[in-house]
Amino acid sequence: MDAGMVNTSSNLKAQARCPLREQFLPRRNSKENLDRFIPNRSAMDFDYAHYMLTEGRKGKEQVEANAAAVSSPSKEAYRKQLAETFNMNRTRILAFRNKPPSPAKLLPTDHSSSLQQQPKSVKPRRYIPQTSERTLDAPDIVDDFYLNLLDWGSENVLAIALGQTVYLWDASNGSTSELVTVDDEKGPVTSVNWAPDGRHIAVGLNNSEVQLWDSASNRHLRTLRGGHTSRVGSMAWNNHILTTGGMDGQITNNDVRIRSHIVETYRGHSQEICGLKWSGSGQQLASGGNDNLVHIWDRSMVSSSSTPTQWLHRLEEHTSAVKALAWCPFQGNLLATGGGGGDRTIKFWNTHTGACLNSVETGSQVCALLWSKNERELLSSHGFTQNQLTLWKYPSMVKMAELTGHTSRVLFMAQSPDGCTVASAAGDETLRFWNVFGVPEATTKAAPKANPEPFSHVNRIR
Repeated sequence: MDAGMVNTSSNLKAQARCPLREQFLPRRNSKENLDRFIPNRSAMDFDYAHYMLTEGRKGKEQVEANAAAVSSPSKEAYRKQLAETFNMNRTRILAFRNKPPSPAKLLPTDHSSSLQQQPKSVKPRRYIPQTSERTLDAPDIVDDFYLNLLDWGSENVLAIALGQTVYLWDASNGSTSELVTVDDEKGPVTSVNWAPDGRHIAVGLNNSEVQLWDSASNRHLRTLRGGHTSRVGSMAWNNHILTTGGMDGQITNNDVRIRSHIVETYRGHSQEICGLKWSGSGQQLASGGNDNLVHIWDRSMVSSSSTPTQWLHRLEEHTSAVKALAWCPFQGNLLATGGGGGDRTIKFWNTHTGACLNSVETGSQVCALLWSKNERELLSSHGFTQNQLTLWKYPSMVKMAELTGHTSRVLFMAQSPDGCTVASAAGDETLRFWNVFGVPEATTKAAPKANPEPFSHVNRIR
């Protein structure tokens, strides 16, 4: 089990530090390229070299063949004259030139075979910065493993909950604004989650309520009540359905378009829900709880709000709380899960069959997981002792990089809309940005924005 711990900051410290104030910008290391000199034999006179190497042997053989005969003075003079003429007073066999001539390329007769024989191009290894690109202050962030206080919307705006207040940081221009500060009897804020349109945002509270806000107009749209009896620590959107998980162990589907918003309930966990994620298709929901369980729920198994839906798979291999959940973007039925401090493993599941495909020991508490949208890579964030982010190559699970800088467990991670940058928040009250996933090889056509129609009726419901 992972006990939630609250990190309380003094009033003097909160006054001295401005939320989301930038601390520093990183410096890049330069690299040097070195040249080398390569000798060649293009200046060699092979005829002369052959003569010099073989003349002695020929002379010896001639002497042995005519041992009884004595060479005449005229022959000796002729041989000496020939050697002097051929030598031309040269003393070197090897020589160097500034640049060797380029070799002649033969034209292939069979174009198909020549293409097949060409070696495959090797993709150069991507440079992964080892330090964060930017660090912002995040005072009063709640140091609690079971909460979800960071999310990055499709409109490139980052939401982070600091104590009683939700702040918005616009990544396009670096501006910061305050969305809402809740009352003491309702707070602190226990979860934030952007809707698919990147404009509307859900805010979960300690008093079991969920507020819906329009970030563009900074307007409170409605409050969802009755779904839980205690704090709402995890949420996940599926089009117009907002799924919420509470400390009461219950999971609720809320249709934000209608007044009676509770349309389905999932009951299978006996303790707090600390992780919720819908698959890319919106057909399956993964939930992780403090009871060490992972459940897979399927939308086809629908029931009413009064009759709980039965899970599709109940995964019991973890030995500690499961908060980290991540659906694979290139394989729809592949789910990665991470266990807490008593488990420390990342497991991979086939959600069609419920089979565990692999389990990797990480050595520390797994707080969050993110798949790369551009490469077959997985990023995990950890707690004691290194408080690091680890980049893994999938499926070999070879470590590609370990990113350090946080001085407390890295509880929350969020990914930018383009999939390149990752934001991480920790109990050390800092928010760091990492260019860990690189730049996409080709610019793809932008996906159409989510239909705002599911929220058209929200404005009239209080």
